[in-house]
Amino acid sequence: MNGLLRGFRSPEARIGLAVVVVVLGAGLLAPLLAPHSPYAQTSGTFLPPSATHWLGTDEYGRDLFSRVLYGIRQDLLVGAVAVPIGAVAGTVLGLLSTVWGWLDTVIQRLFDVTLAFTSLVMGVTVAAVIGPGLPAVLITVGLVNVPLFGRLTRNAVKSLQTRDYVTAARIVGVRPVRLLFRHLLPNALDALVVQAALSLSLAVFIEGAMSFVGIGVRPPEPSLGSLLRTSITFLDRSPLYALAPMVVVTALVLAFNLIGDGLTKGLLRR
Repeated sequence: MNGLLRGFRSPEARIGLAVVVVVLGAGLLAPLLAPHSPYAQTSGTFLPPSATHWLGTDEYGRDLFSRVLYGIRQDLLVGAVAVPIGAVAGTVLGLLSTVWGWLDTVIQRLFDVTLAFTSLVMGVTVAAVIGPGLPAVLITVGLVNVPLFGRLTRNAVKSLQTRDYVTAARIVGVRPVRLLFRHLLPNALDALVVQAALSLSLAVFIEGAMSFVGIGVRPPEPSLGSLLRTSITFLDRSPLYALAPMVVVTALVLAFNLIGDGLTKGLLRR
């Protein structure tokens, strides 16, 4: 864990954390910060930025600043729910695959099939099965992360199984399950935390991409991807319509990647 602490003190991680705290904090506090309801319609369509509407209004007269704030909450929900579920499922499968050879073969082939789908193709497949919407985004993000964490856990545990402390634990009769969860998994957590930061970046991208093509969060619910999708038609009338959600998505993706880079450098300096 010392490597992770050094990583969090790196300039990249600090900048990334600052951006994440500001952006996600704004989304979390959207009911307090938003000057208007994200669904309230007025007769003033495509109004320019003003003291009343900081980013102007959209084609229905809804306040864009309020919709961007509430759109951030969708990414916050996806990251807080789908990534941990995918991480836990992948980690457990990765651990189990190191116990029995036949199970390792089965799990690795399942991972191969899952990894054969790009994230967007996976999203299209999930949406075709259960229908478009936020549940499709959550399931897609979870499924995409299972093989990532599974392979990472398996490789980390395999590399640790030759260590002296593992051999000693086996000699004194430590059971395989206890050995995995008590001795091997804690020593693989550093790499999993780095992957978690990168997976949060991926979750923001997947939500944006799925909503952009119309299979993610459905109108009138605001999301960053759906705002980008509807803004394309009106770029000439309201450039901020597309620019605001684009800046937020880019900031979040870059911030999580900066955190991952900082943590990786901290681990490499051990």
